[in-house]
Amino acid sequence: MRRQAAVSDFDAVFSIYMDERVIPFLGYDPMPREEFGTVYAELIAGGNFFVHELDGVITGFYKINRYPGRARHVGYVGSFAVNPAFQGRGLATSMLKDAIADLHARGVKRVELIVESDNPVAIALYEKCGFEKEGTLRQFYKRASEAHYVDDYIMALLLE
Repeated sequence: MRRQAAVSDFDAVFSIYMDERVIPFLGYDPMPREEFGTVYAELIAGGNFFVHELDGVITGFYKINRYPGRARHVGYVGSFAVNPAFQGRGLATSMLKDAIADLHARGVKRVELIVESDNPVAIALYEKCGFEKEGTLRQFYKRASEAHYVDDYIMALLLE
């Protein structure tokens, strides 16, 4: 079940976000709970940050946005993660389809996302759901724990 994230979801979201299998592919390096509080407040402030639950347990989350003005027909999926305890069960596909359906219902005709080039599992998921690589942001991403930069791919899905 998908629902808008609430302040009370903080602990579950923090736990997933900071998991060593998840955090390399999200936008922040590991941080203490207090610091993540600011990040979380920004995530839920816009009303477009969603959690997925299964039997009362948060299994993942994502954020969706829509660009303004002339690009109003373009939506964006970000901060996408699945609780590692639930990976491999098809939840990521279900969550991504929910996000796409929500954006489509809002009039979006093009859905974009950015994915690290060293995240083959996510790339395969996005391609399975119809996204295509449209470009590379060279040396766009740097994790504090690594000496090198990582390329990001811009991927998009055109909706009818």
